[in-house]
Amino acid sequence: MNTHANINYQVIEQNGTPAFAVVPFKDFLRLIKPEPTIPHEVVGLVIKKDISITRAWREYLKLTQKEAAKKAGITQAALSQIEKKGSSPHKATLAKLAKAYDIEAEQIEE
Repeated sequence: MNTHANINYQVIEQNGTPAFAVVPFKDFLRLIKPEPTIPHEVVGLVIKKDISITRAWREYLKLTQKEAAKKAGITQAALSQIEKKGSSPHKATLAKLAKAYDIEAEQIEE
């Protein structure tokens, strides 16, 4: 078993030439998992309205601050502060928002 970039694999040869690479299924799933992206509409809101990405995601999902805060388990006042441009919310809070928005944390970090 060979290892490269933390992925274990086995090379199977045919007629002395590498033909297949076999990887454990958990490594395969990691390889094919798509990178999280940000929808064009969210990016457009950030640029056109000059707002934070946290606010843009909420508006894109058509949630009020009160609804989003409740889903994330935080107060509406806290969400209001997080949505201000230039704020630096804790990673744990961003993780709560990401979960509430059904997105990956990387998609909401500025």
